[in-house]
Amino acid sequence: MTESTEQRTESSHPDRRRWFGLASVALAQLMIVVDMTIINVALPSINADLAITAADRQWVITAYTLPFAGLLLLGGRVSDYTGRKRALLIGLAGFAAASVAGGAATSLTMLLAARVAQGAFGALLAPASLSLVATTFTDPKERGAAFGVFGGVVAAGSPIGLILGGILTTSLSWHWVLYVNAPIALVAALGVVVFLHESRAEVRTGYDFLGAVPATAGLVAIVWGFTKATQDGWTATATIVSLAAGVVLLALFLLAEARVGNPLLPLPIRHRGRGGAYLVVALMMAGPFGAYLFISFFLQDIKHYSALRTGLAFLPLTLGVMLAVGLGSRLMTTVAPRFIMGAGLLLGAVGMALLTRLDADSAYASGVLPSFILIGIGMGLVLPAALDLSTFGVRPSEAGVASAMFNVSQQAGASLDTALLNTVAANGTAAYLAANASSVQSQVHGYNLATGWAAGILLVAAPAALLLIDTRLGKTAPTAPRPETDATIAP
Repeated sequence: MTESTEQRTESSHPDRRRWFGLASVALAQLMIVVDMTIINVALPSINADLAITAADRQWVITAYTLPFAGLLLLGGRVSDYTGRKRALLIGLAGFAAASVAGGAATSLTMLLAARVAQGAFGALLAPASLSLVATTFTDPKERGAAFGVFGGVVAAGSPIGLILGGILTTSLSWHWVLYVNAPIALVAALGVVVFLHESRAEVRTGYDFLGAVPATAGLVAIVWGFTKATQDGWTATATIVSLAAGVVLLALFLLAEARVGNPLLPLPIRHRGRGGAYLVVALMMAGPFGAYLFISFFLQDIKHYSALRTGLAFLPLTLGVMLAVGLGSRLMTTVAPRFIMGAGLLLGAVGMALLTRLDADSAYASGVLPSFILIGIGMGLVLPAALDLSTFGVRPSEAGVASAMFNVSQQAGASLDTALLNTVAANGTAAYLAANASSVQSQVHGYNLATGWAAGILLVAAPAALLLIDTRLGKTAPTAPRPETDATIAP
């Protein structure tokens, strides 16, 4: 089959196999999201095995997040031009190889090199996954179901990572939290090859490498600034310089994009409804993501749970997500997404607020479980609509970069969350300890302050969704006429 003779569109020749393809793409996305938290549970074992110092421990996380965040926009554009299916397969192969190398690491240097490669291939894999869903499912009702599945994966990925990390670290070794990516990637790749068609922008205007430089440098500087804030505080010179440089570079990038013929971030992507969805996703990630970490600390350090038991404790949250995404995806075609997202964010905020009541004697069933259920349901309602909005109305030729913006929002929110809430928790713990003798309760006090801030962030996100998002789903997405089209090619 050739591209010239075998082009076809999803609307004229629907292929039932695409639902199996969706499962494969969702599995690829799950691998990325899980990797953000699965390594956290294994860090103590990694530190002991590779003799990593406390000062160097954060590099295991940062080595992944910096290239991932910095290369997302470029990765999205590459997938548009190279082909989303091809980009996804390259990303899966590279991510799997880097994961195996990381699992076999015998030194910190080997592990960090593997984590950098994981981040780089992840930056290609993530936007390709979401853009394939957007370009494959164009019927409004099917989009709702498809993004419901994909949203469930995104929302449940972090707690699943904690569960899987606990199981693998306890039953096997820390090496398997990285090795596990290889069989997952293989299964996903086979499904993508068999069940999905290639799609790409038929007319390619070239890569905006000049714009890619400030965009990549700016995103890296922002994430690095948040990382330094976690280590050195918000007033440290390195923190201030990094964040300021990131803001300036991103501002220069946006100014330059308005003046080039082949922008890395096309103007139609910068739409109020999509911008509101990106902002809400960033704020949402700046809430629950940190709470997962602090509740993990609470269960292991205060309640003395094992890594495996801690992971299993997050299972109700995951189940709550799975139940809610089904409801959210069905509502998307009849209820304005801002109301669905607003309700979900408020439920998440209530769940977070309940966690501020914890003390050293709190039981899991009464202190943590109700919050997990509310947070899971809330996040499950938000993400399907946010995912659909992120690519709704986007020309197929720009689906990759629109998908990349969603992932940028996720990464920025998660990085801000880690920096901000760690600072709040550390300061709260120190202040409480100075006035009280109990070191255990001082830790819990710090965790409570951090989850209180997380609840506040979600409370800010709820009105942001109501005010900024005016798009109505359930109709054919409007696209402006454009000379370039999107080719859908048989596998």
